[in-house]
Amino acid sequence: MTDAYAFQRELAANRNDALQRGVLAVLDVGTSKIGCLVLRMDTAMRDFSDDFAVPFAKRQGFRVVGAATTRSRGVRYGEVQTMGETERAVRTAVQAAQKMAKARVDHVVVAFGGGAPRSYGLAGAVDVADEIVDATDVSRVLYDCDQPDLGHGRQVLHAQPVNFVLDGRTGLSDPSGQVGRELAADVHLISSDQDAVHNILRCVERCDLQVAGLTTASYMSALSSLVEDEQELGSACIDFGGGSTGVSVFVKKHLIYSDVVRLGGDHITSDISMGLQIPMPLAERIKTLFGGAMATGMDDREMIDLGGETGDWEHDRRQVSRSELIGIIRPRIEEILEEVHARLGAAGFEHLPSRQVVLTGGASQMPGLDGLAARLLGQNVRLGRPMRVQGLPQAATGPAFASAVGLALHAADPHQECWDFDVPPEDYSAQPLKRALRWFKENW
Repeated sequence: MTDAYAFQRELAANRNDALQRGVLAVLDVGTSKIGCLVLRMDTAMRDFSDDFAVPFAKRQGFRVVGAATTRSRGVRYGEVQTMGETERAVRTAVQAAQKMAKARVDHVVVAFGGGAPRSYGLAGAVDVADEIVDATDVSRVLYDCDQPDLGHGRQVLHAQPVNFVLDGRTGLSDPSGQVGRELAADVHLISSDQDAVHNILRCVERCDLQVAGLTTASYMSALSSLVEDEQELGSACIDFGGGSTGVSVFVKKHLIYSDVVRLGGDHITSDISMGLQIPMPLAERIKTLFGGAMATGMDDREMIDLGGETGDWEHDRRQVSRSELIGIIRPRIEEILEEVHARLGAAGFEHLPSRQVVLTGGASQMPGLDGLAARLLGQNVRLGRPMRVQGLPQAATGPAFASAVGLALHAADPHQECWDFDVPPEDYSAQPLKRALRWFKENW
């Protein structure tokens, strides 16, 4: 397990260096836009992180001092397709955010929507050394978890302990200091395509920046859009992006499932462009101004001027009704929601207590989407917006910036990962023998 986490340990060390300097940037690399926020860390505020008498905005430990977005170029399905174009877009966003913050940025935490993330459930168990659980016992049980077969070309992104069991008592978030004899742990691991990860890293490094963290955009959107009760009782966050739709499931305030559907708002725009025979920029404009997911009786009478500059007078003065436009949009939205429903079924979402579904992302702002999603995914559906953070500009408070805001929250206070725990050196040599003995006990 140590070798699998070496890459993430290096990124964690870079993040600690950035926190000591007091300035850190977060970069959301999406298919339709690239957003950058510059954060100034405040250690005085971080000291009040557990004091609930202090307002939440004061307990976040950072303030947004710079923000910028630019049109994404060279990115498809949340992955780098053209390195040079993506590099120029990243440079544009970072330099604009630095100019607003009046500070130089050397480290960035990056979120991306591609990489075909996969979720795995790991389990491990050890005997407590001195009948009182300490940090060493916790490290040992996390290291005891067997690594799954990730397959060729896969990279670990997250490995978070989601549950501890001490002598049969489950649901423990931190067993340290408790009396017991046998300690077990459940870990949720997310892997991603290695080539997609390395392309993102290469692109950021070519911009003279050091990567201080790498994560999935759907996870970050859930962090900023789900309220505390939803994270506790079991909810799903659906992040409708431009090139892909992220799916993440939370329960007991832990991420337990993450996946991506390679369909998004750009595919809707492409359908409009082909169906109405208009250019993509015009199709995007019509989708934004007149699009919808559910037609009403008034839509037959609302006409939309398509326009055009082809020189053909008849072609350039065409009109379509809004109901015709919705007839093009709705099948693609239904296809996306059906794929999302299949992912939620694979995650066992129907067995969670709350079964709340939260829609976020730029494409979630389409009128009627929440009603259509309620029919296909369940009745408990709401539109989510990112929580407010200090210094965030008003223009960056919409659903399209859920991933960037969640990335800021994660960069300032990340969830514990398996590589945050140190494993005693003497346990390394004994670990293969312990696993062999356990295999013999279970199979003979």
